[in-house]
Amino acid sequence: MSPPPDHDDTSETQLEGVVTRSTGSWYDVRVGERVIPSRVRGKFRLTKQDVTNPVAVGDRVTIRLNDEDDTGFILSIHDRTNKLSRRAAGHRSGEEHVMVSNVDRAWIVQAVKRPQYNPAFVDRLLVAAAVNEIPAGLIINKIDLLTDEDRAEVMDLHLRYVDLGYPVLTTSATDGFGLDRLTAELQDQVSVITGPSGTGKSSLLNAIEPGLDVETGEVSESTRKGTHTTTHAELHPLSVGGYVVDTPGIREFGVRDIHPKDLAHFFPDLRPYVNECKFPDCTHDHEPGCAIKEALERDAIHPDRYDSYLRILESLQEEEEKRF
Repeated sequence: MSPPPDHDDTSETQLEGVVTRSTGSWYDVRVGERVIPSRVRGKFRLTKQDVTNPVAVGDRVTIRLNDEDDTGFILSIHDRTNKLSRRAAGHRSGEEHVMVSNVDRAWIVQAVKRPQYNPAFVDRLLVAAAVNEIPAGLIINKIDLLTDEDRAEVMDLHLRYVDLGYPVLTTSATDGFGLDRLTAELQDQVSVITGPSGTGKSSLLNAIEPGLDVETGEVSESTRKGTHTTTHAELHPLSVGGYVVDTPGIREFGVRDIHPKDLAHFFPDLRPYVNECKFPDCTHDHEPGCAIKEALERDAIHPDRYDSYLRILESLQEEEEKRF
C-alpha cells in the first residue's frame, strides 16, 4: 500500500503532500491535516507536452507555501509508483491523460443494466492497468436489478473474469448487497473506482462512507447512458483506513503505451498461446497457424475477449501508422 504522506515540512517554506483533487489550473494538496489550494509552475506545462494534465490526483508533490493567502505553488512531482492513464479524447493523436497515480488497485464498475454492461470497456481498462502493473478487479453493480431473463448473461460475465484470476464483486448500493466485502477490499488501500457514467460509482462510495456525500446522477431514459456527475477525479479518505479515488465517468477508453505485437501478453487468457504460433511475429488476426485462433475455435478463449483483443489491436495499429 502507498498511502499519502502525513509529514509536513521539508524546509521553512516547502511542504510535501499529495494531490487530492484536480479542477483545471488548481489542485488541492493534502499536507498532514491541511488542504492547500495550489497552482502549477509554468515549467510543467512547457515540459509535459505529451500529457493533458502535468499533475494528477494521487501525485506526491513538493509545494512552496504562499504565506500571504495560504495557497501554494507545486515545485516538483515525486516519482510515481504507477499511473492509470488513457489516450486523451479530443486532443492530438497519442496525447496522454493521467487519471490517477500511485494506486494499489483499480476497480472497474459495470452495472447489470441502466446502462448495459460493456465487456469491451472492461477489457480495455484491464489491459491499461496491466501495462502499468496495477492490480485490477471488476465490480458488477446494481445487482438488485438482476432478473431471471438476464441472469445467465451476467453470470457468464462474472465467471469469465473470475476464471482469469480477477477479483469480481457483486454489489447494490440500493439494498446494501456486497458492501461489506467491498469495504474490506478497500480498507488500508489506495484504490481507484472507475467506469462509465451511471454505473453507480458515486452511489457505492456514499453507501460505504456516507460522510463523503458524493454527487450522484440518473441514467438518461432516451440514451440509456449515465449523466456525468463527478466532473473531476478526487481522492477521498476512508474511515476504515485507506483512500479511494472517484473518477469522472468515461464512455470510451483509449489504450496507449503498448506496441501492437505485445498486446496479447496483457491478456492472461491469450498469453499462454503466444509462443505456439507458426510465425513469431503473428498478430493473431489473419495469419495461418495461429495458436490463439485455434484455442478460440475449441472454446478455450471466450469470443468476446478475442473480439476485444482485435478492437484494441486495430486502434494500436492505427496509432502506429499515424506516427510514420
